[in-house]
Amino acid sequence: MGSFQSLPDDHQYRTLSQKTDFSLEQIAILHNRFKQLSQNEETLRRDDLKTIQDLESNPIRYQIIEAFFDRRNFQKDGVGSVEEIGFEEFLTVMSYFRAPAHRITEEQREEMRRAKLRFLFNMHDTDNDGTITLEEYRHVVEELLSRSGALGRETAKGIADAAMLEVASISVGPMAPDEFYEGITFEHFLKILKGIEIETRMHIRFLNMDTTVLCKQHCV
Repeated sequence: MGSFQSLPDDHQYRTLSQKTDFSLEQIAILHNRFKQLSQNEETLRRDDLKTIQDLESNPIRYQIIEAFFDRRNFQKDGVGSVEEIGFEEFLTVMSYFRAPAHRITEEQREEMRRAKLRFLFNMHDTDNDGTITLEEYRHVVEELLSRSGALGRETAKGIADAAMLEVASISVGPMAPDEFYEGITFEHFLKILKGIEIETRMHIRFLNMDTTVLCKQHCV
């Protein structure tokens, strides 16, 4: 794990800054929050994140927590999950929620967009098979709809199924009645969200800090 034995020194901060694009001040703030959540331990576990009150009523609480322990989000070609993470892994996952800097090239902006969409895709591809299946998609939609209290589970299930068929029509075109839609690949995912501005919409506030505010102060 990429944990530190004590407060990161300036060299470690600078290395992490180059890797995540967080400023040195932002990294210091996030390191303090990491230590609070881990109760001054060198690693963070799922149970530490489960204590965050702002997450309790979040319909995708499970997916958010799991994202921090998903190797795909902080290791190249990573597979599976880990039981605990160090500060470096924590910071790497947090960086997906950074707003883009104002002075970046279109190539850099597109690279950031693709990385954020890959992160979102991984959150819902829970079995790490490269496809968001109907069951995985249905689960997310059902959670979002049924937890609002306005719809029952069966109604939410029906809406999820209909939504998946709509996604299939966008991804692969009209389907015959006997065709089976295996699910959303990452390329389909990119196609579905084409034209939707995602770069500045992925914010995180459940850690008692607002990365949007942090970036407004330092992302130039």
